Amino acid sequence: MSKTVLITGATSGIGLACANKFAENGDKLILTGRSEQKLEEIKKKLAAKGAQVLTLAFDVRDSATAKKFIETLPENWREIDVLVNNAGLALGLEPEYEGNTEDWDTMIDTNIKGLLTMTRLVVPGMVSRNKGHVINIGSVAGDAAYAGGNVYCATKAAVKALSDGLRIDVANTAIRVTNLKPGLVETNFSNVRFHGDTQRAENVYKGIKPLTGDDIADVAVYAANAPEHVQIAEVLILATHQASGSVIVRK
Repeated sequence: MSKTVLITGATSGIGLACANKFAENGDKLILTGRSEQKLEEIKKKLAAKGAQVLTLAFDVRDSATAKKFIETLPENWREIDVLVNNAGLALGLEPEYEGNTEDWDTMIDTNIKGLLTMTRLVVPGMVSRNKGHVINIGSVAGDAAYAGGNVYCATKAAVKALSDGLRIDVANTAIRVTNLKPGLVETNFSNVRFHGDTQRAENVYKGIKPLTGDDIADVAVYAANAPEHVQIAEVLILATHQASGSVIVRK
């Protein structure tokens, strides 16, 4: 049965892969991101394949604008079945005592507060319908800190705690909560982390075959389509030669 799926940060990486995979699954898509132009390009491509797509251009850090968009959704888009809290980023690899405070604010406001904003706006409707699924994109970085990861790791540890807490809060309902924790995924993630230093970003994936956005999207679609009595609470997804956030064997 077709679902209405809202995906944040849908213009690239795991978010875009999720958009493609859920579209292939026959679901209706509400795609959010900061670039209206990119969203429209994605909408055209998916619509050409028969997908129903609604795009909302806003930054999840802007809670007032997010609220306005969600509260004014067209009638036939208001019952959101799956919320994929994907919007997130890492910035910098400096020691904590040398960190860029603006980078800290951006990561905390996006990875934690943005996720909370979307959860607060969407989940009450799920509770009232006793139906829904929240899929948070966490990270292996949320399990243990690695060198230079400090604040980013802390934000992903928060995603785990918030996922666990929400799962407890809705345990008396039929709502399911999933935390997906990818390891090395080759997207524009590292390019963003290093502020556009492409060579440094490419070095992150040298000597190992990393995961792709599609690999993570496959798990998201699987979790969303598991039988109603099955809750995929948490999945750690690593490349074959990655054992943890800090143990990577390069060949």
